[in-house]
Amino acid sequence: MTIPAASEPQVAFADLETADLVVDALYAGGTSGNTRDDPISKLVKVGNQGGFRYSGSPTKETVKLAVLYTSGSDVDWPDHLDVETGTFTYYGDNKKPGQGLHNTPRAGNVLLRDVFAASHGTADDRASVPPFLLFEKAGSSGRAVRFRGLLAPGGPTLTSDDELAAIWRTTSGLRFQNYRSHFTVLDCDRIPRSWIQHLLDGADPLGGECPDVWRTWVEGRVYRPLLAPTTTVIRSKAEQLPDDVLGVAMLDEIREYFRGREHDFEACAVAIWRLIARNTGPVDLTRPSRDGGRDAVGRYGLGPASSRISVDFALEAKCYGVGNSVGVREVSRLISRIRHRNFGVLVTTSYFQKQVQEEVHEDGHPIVLIAGRDVIDALRHNGRTTVGTVLQWLEQSFPKV
Repeated sequence: MTIPAASEPQVAFADLETADLVVDALYAGGTSGNTRDDPISKLVKVGNQGGFRYSGSPTKETVKLAVLYTSGSDVDWPDHLDVETGTFTYYGDNKKPGQGLHNTPRAGNVLLRDVFAASHGTADDRASVPPFLLFEKAGSSGRAVRFRGLLAPGGPTLTSDDELAAIWRTTSGLRFQNYRSHFTVLDCDRIPRSWIQHLLDGADPLGGECPDVWRTWVEGRVYRPLLAPTTTVIRSKAEQLPDDVLGVAMLDEIREYFRGREHDFEACAVAIWRLIARNTGPVDLTRPSRDGGRDAVGRYGLGPASSRISVDFALEAKCYGVGNSVGVREVSRLISRIRHRNFGVLVTTSYFQKQVQEEVHEDGHPIVLIAGRDVIDALRHNGRTTVGTVLQWLEQSFPKV
């Protein structure tokens, strides 16, 4: 297991039953070698297995408290916590064909369906929504977990369609549906043990040292997210490239597909940017320039549809291998081409040198740097989770001439 920093809050296994829940604290697992080592069941008195754990029954609408647990290792269903915005994306429990969307053994999708519906109702409806507690696996081995926060279904900037959506997937040629849900991590750094017990006892969820942010959400559906802007703006090579075998293979497939015609990667880079920046409007690809580069110029929409404005951007793409980083020369070229535009985008299948990142941030250049890991994350969040599905997307979207 990864050794935590000395200043990291930690709770020993023997102390779990009396411990408060502190955001980002590490809660140790046992050493017996079986399911009794699970710390969540001792912390919250719920089940010791699965992603959905709760006190009560989803089908009987009696859930008092719910836990969402993610290992972060299921690349087909990439749960994701955006710590800067406090948005958590979680996938339901219908992860293979053969059963209906709501017919899963643990009824996790039934719980999602009902709580998101109630969240749009009255205050009394929201009072029936169980508080959700988010835990994630804390290391590569052992059962230690990290508490990531108190969740409310939905978010302040999301439409109801975005909050909970039934999405299609295909496995072995069979199509099926699963939920993709979005929660908000509320601005609460500590969940007191007394409130957890209060909930488990079936008492009024707004009593027993209920956090103010939960009461505010229940009474008026007002979200107060835990916003945590990052202080680290310089990423290492490892942080810019996929850290799993499948992600590496997916990125290799993209490079191989455009081998010998790297200029054609630009259309793919534009498509990747569209996955990341949904309000991207028309984009025009330009002809190859003398120095071998190709540009795209486009417009990005800001504001509501009834009163939207567009800002110009320039995009450049570099289909490089992991041994070829994007350096100062490439970024300087893009900087020179955004003089009359609002911002620039540079997409690469490789990574950016440290000096490049430092200059972009320190000099305040309006440039978005999208590295290999960002490319793979964008594809995964949009259902392209295997080498085969990536190749299919490439062949359909960017056919070889």
